[in-house]
Formats: sequence, structure tokens, C-alpha cells
Amino acid sequence: MAVTAPELLDRRASDPSPSESGIRVALETPQFPALYTEHFDSVWRSLRSLGVPEHAVDDAVQEVFIVVHRRLDDFEARSSLKTWLCGIVLRVARNARRTERRKGGLTPLTAELDLVDPTPGPHEDAATAQALRRVAAALDELSDIRREIFVLAELEQMTAPEIAVALNINVNTVYSRLRSARITFEAAMSKLQEEPVRR
Repeated sequence: MAVTAPELLDRRASDPSPSESGIRVALETPQFPALYTEHFDSVWRSLRSLGVPEHAVDDAVQEVFIVVHRRLDDFEARSSLKTWLCGIVLRVARNARRTERRKGGLTPLTAELDLVDPTPGPHEDAATAQALRRVAAALDELSDIRREIFVLAELEQMTAPEIAVALNINVNTVYSRLRSARITFEAAMSKLQEEPVRR
């Protein structure tokens, strides 16, 4: 007699097997449309924060989700879905930065205007715009690896062990580089705050 997936999951505690755990993972893994909707904004934000230039970010987002769509059935829940997705984002961001360097160099994040809507409106705030420019400039002061760790920890709120898995490095290395990144970032922010405000 055939056993339905819910019945199989109910029995997994008493008689787990590799095939049952595979079905459980498949049932717990979200479908691609839901994953795309839930994670699109964070993928876009992460790619920009990781140094993918504005003119390349849409292609990079598309590349991330093509990889996700192709590999989603192979996701085995050895790490969290967020960590797995982060690993894909990091690889795509690195490839995009390498491509830009081969073309003649990365455009500094601060030189682009996509951080703030240029159209005047009721919610536009000059102080917020200036603060965003300073954050972007401070991020540009970090090396690639320290920037990745800093963005994952501070903007994406990932834990050090999650970052270690995503980057395939030792957790102590994460703590060390994050501490260094924070010092560099704070020093850059302090220096930038002393500069005259641009209008």
C-alpha cells in the first residue's frame, strides 16, 4: 500500500531512513516562486552592498536566481536556506566585480546616484542622503573579503558561524576580520563626518 508524504513524515521519528529524510527536506524547501518573492530585495541589496555596480546589478540578481532555480532540487539542508543562498550571492558578486575590473575598474559605490531617489519628493531628506553617501564611501574602504563579512554581519544580520559556512572559512577568522572591518569602517565614517556636507 502506498504511503503518503504526511504519513511518512509522521513516522520518521520512529523509523527514519535516508529516503524519508530526503522527502522531509523536499517538503521543507520552499518552492521557487515563494523563495524569489521572499528574497529578491535582500539579494538585490546584498549585491549592491558587496560592490556590484548599479548597471550590472539587475543581471547579477537574475544570475543568482537562475542558479537557485537550477540547484534548488539539490538543496540538502546541510546549512540554512539563507546561508546556502548567501553563498550563491557571494560567488555572483565576486564574478561581477572581476568582470568590472577586467573592463577597466569598478565604479566606486559613492559615485553612483542609485542610493537616493533623485526626484524631489515629500520623503526626501538631505541628511539621510548624505549619511547613505558616507556609508557607501566607508564600505569602499574595505577589502573585498572584509566587506563581504561586514555586509553579511551588519546588513544581513548573519551570525559568525553562518558567515563561516557561507564563506567556507574558520569562525575565528570571521571574528578577526569582522573586528578589523568594523575598525576600518568606523575610522572611515569618522573621517567622512568631518568633511563638509555636500548639497
